[in-house]
Amino acid sequence: MGVNFAIHLNNLIVKKPQYLTIIFAFLGLCLLWAFGSTKPRKHQSAHTHEGHQHEVSDLNAELLSTSFSIDSNLLASQQRLSEGYQKRVEELNRILQSVTDSQEKTHVYHQLSQFWKDTGRAFIPFAWYTAEGARLENSEKNLNFAGHLFLNNLQEAGDNELRKWMALQAKDLFERTLQVNPDNDSAKVGLGATYIFGGISNAPMQGIAKIREVVDKDSSNVYAQMTLAMGSLMSGQTEKARERLETVARIDAENLQAVLLLADIYERQGNKEKAIAWYQKALPLADQYPEMKAELGKRIQDLK
Repeated sequence: MGVNFAIHLNNLIVKKPQYLTIIFAFLGLCLLWAFGSTKPRKHQSAHTHEGHQHEVSDLNAELLSTSFSIDSNLLASQQRLSEGYQKRVEELNRILQSVTDSQEKTHVYHQLSQFWKDTGRAFIPFAWYTAEGARLENSEKNLNFAGHLFLNNLQEAGDNELRKWMALQAKDLFERTLQVNPDNDSAKVGLGATYIFGGISNAPMQGIAKIREVVDKDSSNVYAQMTLAMGSLMSGQTEKARERLETVARIDAENLQAVLLLADIYERQGNKEKAIAWYQKALPLADQYPEMKAELGKRIQDLK
C-alpha cells in the first residue's frame, strides 16, 4: 500500500508515547505536517538528478532542484560503520565499478541494498541501492516497490531537501513503472500521491487526476480512495474527505486509518455522537496497540 499512514502512525505511537496526548489534534493535519506545502510556483523547466533525465514541462525548476547529495549521504553513512563493515561496503563498491554485465551489477546492487537494510540499518542507502537495482532491471514490480519505498517514508525525512529528493526518486520510479505497464494502478496512485504530498509539483490537480483515473475505473480501490481523502483534508475539503473515508470504511471495515480520521472529523464538527461511534469502532482495531487503545477509551469518556 502507498502512503500507509495507519501503520506509520501506530509505529509512531508505540515508539513515542508522548504523541498520545496530541494524536487526535494531529490526525486531521497529519499529511500537511508530514509532507509540507504544495503551493503553486511559477517557472517551468527540465530536471536531471543522479544521471536520470526527466521531461518536466509542467513542474517548477525550483521545486525540482535540491541541495541533497546522495554521494555525501552514502559516504557519511559508511563512515558511521565499524571498520570491518566499512571494508565490506568498499569491496562491494569496487565490484560495482568493475562489473559491466547488467545481471552481475544488479546482483551487487541487491547485496548493497540488503547490507544497508539488515546490517548498516540506514534507510537512504538501502532505498537508493534498491532503486538503482530496479532501474537497471527495469522490472515493473521492483520499480513500483522502490517508488513506494520512497513515498511511504517521506514523513520520516526531517529535512526539506531530503524530502524533496525522496519525492523526486519516487516520481522517477513510478514513471518508469508506468512506461513498462501503463495500466499499473498502484503506480498511478503512487505518482499522484507524490505530486500531491511530495512538494515537487506546482499543479496538485495533476496528481489528483491520475488517482481519479483509478477510482473511476474501480471505486473500491482503497489505496486510491484514501489518497484522495488525504488530499481533500490537506486542502480543507472536509466533507469530500469524509465521503471518501466513509466509502473506505464500507469497503474495508477494519481500516483503522479511515475510522480514526472519521472520528476526528466528526469531533471537529461538534458531532459528539458520531465521533464516539467511530472511536468505538476503532477500539477493537487497536488491540495490538494497548497505549493507543487506552487513549481512545479516555477520549470516548471525555466526549460523553
